[in-house]
Formats: sequence, structure tokens, C-alpha cells
Amino acid sequence: MAAANLLIVMVGLPARGKSTVAKRLQEGLTSSGIRTEIFNNGKLRRDWLGPSSALPEFYAPDNREGYEIREKIARTNLEAARDFFEKGGEVAIFDATNASRERREMIDRLFFDTIILFLECVNEDAELLKACVLNKANLAEFSSISHDQSVRAFYQRIEYYRMLASPLERERRYIRLDTLSNSIIEEHLSHDVPHYISIRDILVSDWVRSLFLVRHGQSQYNVEDRIGGDASLTGKGRAQALQLAACFEGKSIPYIFTSKKIRSRETAVPLAEAHPEARCITIGELDEIDSGVCEGMSYQDIKRLMPEEYALRSKDKYNYCYPRGEGYASMQQRVARGFRKALFLAGGKSNIVMIGHQAVNRMVLSLFLFRRTEDVPYIYVPQNQYFHIIATHQKKLFELVPFS
Repeated sequence: MAAANLLIVMVGLPARGKSTVAKRLQEGLTSSGIRTEIFNNGKLRRDWLGPSSALPEFYAPDNREGYEIREKIARTNLEAARDFFEKGGEVAIFDATNASRERREMIDRLFFDTIILFLECVNEDAELLKACVLNKANLAEFSSISHDQSVRAFYQRIEYYRMLASPLERERRYIRLDTLSNSIIEEHLSHDVPHYISIRDILVSDWVRSLFLVRHGQSQYNVEDRIGGDASLTGKGRAQALQLAACFEGKSIPYIFTSKKIRSRETAVPLAEAHPEARCITIGELDEIDSGVCEGMSYQDIKRLMPEEYALRSKDKYNYCYPRGEGYASMQQRVARGFRKALFLAGGKSNIVMIGHQAVNRMVLSLFLFRRTEDVPYIYVPQNQYFHIIATHQKKLFELVPFS
């Protein structure tokens, strides 16, 4: 077996983004001409057992039969990975929890002649985990039980795996990755990891297959030139929402993300009705900038009643914060977090729609546009056009498309 072969072993509790990361690695490496294949235990388990493995008892530490079946599945996939190498494959990705030290030592023994990189996916955001479990509960393997039972079953599955888990510390080569922020928490490496520069770049990149970034339709506050608030759409805004939905006719939309504000959620309604397959998820971090004491005021009101604040904002719009509110600079982290939550929940799928706000969308766009920070508050964000964004390891696309 060639010394340049690499086995990437995914590690982590369920619902931590392992399969999404594995797919990103496969796509990124394959696009660079590196023969890469994923060997997924969950897929093989579902093919073999179907719904019978959905109940948590299958994963109980004291269920010897379940344990032996899971080990057989793992060995079958590992044998397939070895066969892949023997036929000229270069990188095999073994996608499973691999949370126990016993499992990882078994892999070490089987692949003693292969370079192994353990890649642990970490994410303990409770809100995000809840949303992921709700997603998992919709899988076909849970079709024989109710949705509530599915959610409870998946949480119990996680706890059973947690009972078996042991930290990465004895392994020769490993990376611990925060899958929400796409940041490397810890690296423990020798210098013999093939394709490492490409792998690292893929891991820390925001992977956007096809995102449609939309500003909500015209709201009552837009008409009155007032800022903030939680106003509903006007008649024109509702017409814009219908035009947006018509623009995506015939296109598969798996996810629609909105803020918690009424105008964002109302804009999503016609699109969601036209795409019953889409999951609609609200993310609080995508709420518009908090104007503090200035909520509901017009800029002319602020200029007349609070001239010092008006002058400060005019001087440095990016770093200015509204009294008892926030500004562009102070909202940067929470908007980036909300954006990455959406990408995480989308699981690498294409054609996701995000319906945000003017300042929020400017902050999202600043992740892709090369703009000086002082120019970010002036990025053009119309209400009758959307931004189409693709940003992967090999392809970048950015376009503004009218829909009304």
C-alpha cells in the first residue's frame, strides 16, 4: 500500500457536523484531482437494518448484540476503504462517531501501514444541537415512530455515545475542529500528513454551495423612515414577497432562514407555501441592528432631538453604537454566528434562502466582499433584488439578481 495514502477518521458525538465536514473534504480534495471517497457507517447501518436501528436501545452500552452489529458495520466499511486504496484511491474518509478509544485502537491496528488522521468535530451550542436533532428526527429511519419519540430517541442515542466517548490524546495525529466557527481548536500532528495544506484550508473555510441572501420586503417603518422596531410588511412589501416566491418556482429549496422579526418572517411566507419541502428556521442572531433608545425614531428625529448622537454616527458609522443598543462593529460577531448556524443546519445543501435585514445583510456580505470596514455600512442592499453567493474551495460566485 502506498505510503501517501491517507485515512481520515471522523470523531465526535452525533449531530456535530461530521458528515457535512466529510462531504466538504471529499468535494474539495476531489476537485483538486485527489481520489477521495467517504465510507459512512450510518448509511451502511440504514441499508442493512432500516428502521430497526432507530431506537436508542440499539446503542445502549450494555446491548452486546447491538455493539457487535455496529462493529461489523465498521469493519465492513474499513475493509471497503482498504480495497479503495488498493485500487488507486488516495484519501479515504471513515465517517462514524468513532468516539471510543477501543474503536480508534482497532482502526490503528487494521491500518498500521497507512497514515491516519483523526478529525474530531466539536459543537456544544445547545440551541444548534436542538435544531440539528429536530432535523435528524425527520430521517426515514424514524418513520415508524412519532416525531416526539424520534427526538427523544436521538437525544438518548447521543447520551449512550457520550458514555462511551474518550478524548483524543494518545493518537499520533489529530485535529479538533469547532464545526460552528470552522476553527481549529487543537492540532497534534507529525509532518507526514498528505494533502495537509488543502485539508486545513477546506476545514477553516465557510462552505457556501448556493445561498440566496434576501432583504425583507418593504415594511411600514421603511415607508415612515423609522429605524428598528418590529413592523409588518406594507402592501408593496407583500407583493415583493410574492415576486420573490415566483422567482424560485421550480427550484428545490431545502431551507429558509429568517430573523425573529415580523417583516422577515412575513417575507418568507409565500416562498414557504410554494416549497412545502423547505424547513423554515428562525435565527435570533439575524435580527436587525438594535437601535437602543433610538428604536422607532427617524434619522431626522435623531438629528433634531439628539444632535450629538447624530454627529457621532455620521463621523464613524461602522464603530458607532446607539445608546443602550449596538452598532455594526458590535453586531459583527453575533451576525457571523447566526450566518454560520444557518450553514451548519443546512448541512452543505444548495439553494438555501436567508431573509435578513439591511444592516445584517451588509455584515453577511462583508464576509465575502473586500471592503474597508468604514465602507460596510454603505453596501447596497435593495429590497427587490437578492444576492446569489457560491463560495467553495474551487468556485466563487457573487451576483445581484433582480426579482421585481
